[in-house]
Amino acid sequence: MRWKSSADSYGGVAISIHWLTAAAILGVLGTGLSLDSASEESEIGILRVHVIFGITVFTLTVLRILWWLFADRRPLEAPNQPRWQAAVAWSVHRLLYLVILFMGVSGIAMIALSGAGNILFGGQPGPLPNFFDYAPRGPHGLGAWLLMALLALHIGAALYHQFILRDRLLARMGVGRRA
Repeated sequence: MRWKSSADSYGGVAISIHWLTAAAILGVLGTGLSLDSASEESEIGILRVHVIFGITVFTLTVLRILWWLFADRRPLEAPNQPRWQAAVAWSVHRLLYLVILFMGVSGIAMIALSGAGNILFGGQPGPLPNFFDYAPRGPHGLGAWLLMALLALHIGAALYHQFILRDRLLARMGVGRRA
């Protein structure tokens, strides 16, 4: 596998960043959703993992954007794809990047403003603050729901291509074989 993308498939770096980000997003969403029902005893541990996954997603997304801007070119649009589908795919990808960056900034702001970083990573004892007392909490929660909706569109489109159209579009991202 090549490091850089070709006209018809993604390269190894892009594929690696994509799947590592996907795994970390599952982690950040899973831990974030589980915080709602977590006991006080488990909340600090879950939040610690959530922050680590969140920083990982944020960092990988910044690296991906830099990779596309300075080191690589995306493959051409899929052959025979209607213009409206290409426009929706382009929009969903850009919105995913924006929401992930927004989620990272709002999460970091929430931890910084609340002082929770000292409890999570500095060894300071004490209960976690009520994050709803801090301005970034509301938008961070709404951003999580928007992220899940965009992921549903992204995954739904990939599954549509793979199982309905059977055009092997996922092979561009390292899943399956090309035709």
